[in-house]
Amino acid sequence: MYMQRLSDPSGPWTKDPVLRTYRFTNTYRAADRVSQYLIKEVQYREDRSTAPAEVFFRTMLFKLFNRIDTWERIERHIGKVSWQSMDLNAVSAILNEAMDAGSRIYSAAYIMPAPNLGRRRKHENHLALLAKMMDDGLPGRLASCQDLAGVYEALRSYPGLGSFLAFQYAIDLNYSTMLDFDEASYVVAGPGALDGIAKCFISTGGLSAEEVIQMVTDEQELHFARLGLSFDGLFGRRLQPIDCQNLFCEIGKYARVAHPEFAGRSGRIRIKQSYATAGILPAPTFPPAWRLKIPSLLAVRGPDQGVLL
Repeated sequence: MYMQRLSDPSGPWTKDPVLRTYRFTNTYRAADRVSQYLIKEVQYREDRSTAPAEVFFRTMLFKLFNRIDTWERIERHIGKVSWQSMDLNAVSAILNEAMDAGSRIYSAAYIMPAPNLGRRRKHENHLALLAKMMDDGLPGRLASCQDLAGVYEALRSYPGLGSFLAFQYAIDLNYSTMLDFDEASYVVAGPGALDGIAKCFISTGGLSAEEVIQMVTDEQELHFARLGLSFDGLFGRRLQPIDCQNLFCEIGKYARVAHPEFAGRSGRIRIKQSYATAGILPAPTFPPAWRLKIPSLLAVRGPDQGVLL
């Protein structure tokens, strides 16, 4: 469906009534709208510093709220985000004003528990957490980690970051120039993935959720062939464990409507968010380290232009 949207902005891209009615993430996490914004505008925009501390600070400030208009609100009021010149008290005041006006500042995609750092409001505690990370020299420690698991463990040690969020942030940071670890080397299953796995397997034969995700990742080509499915990946990039983790989450969500008789772990039978087209997709941007061979017609266009083949 994503590839069809790149070449045909109007659709329809599927006959499946569930997929046409409700919102789902992309097969590849990095292709989602918010991840695309993170990569293109927050991490790799040419006028931004590539110093590890700056890349970390921008990435985490964006991801703590995970909402594009929150990031743009901050930059609209105080200018280009930079750790060297940023006044987090000013950021807090901007977000207080937004909340008092009835605006949402957090995405609905993740449940974002606030660390208890003595501040009055949730976002104030999150900003205090980010300041603590910077004061602790966390960006430098992450840059010296030996693998993705080490990045995850370092993030997991901070208050308010459970296993799911710590792993998601590790992946987000790994998109950037400060890290370049193999995504296939580590995965942590979130609650949505646990629900999806429970709906897919009567028994996992003693395998952990992470082992199931890794097995599916390792054997994907075998099962595409067995099922007669043509799947070329993301411009040649095969599914990674983070993508399969997300896919199990979306399968669990899909099954709420398509197969409500399977309760899974959550027992939920409704999907909250309906799908509404966002129009023409912008040209995709992925981490340069992936070396994806994106067709030139997708890569050559002016600012604010969508994909027109």
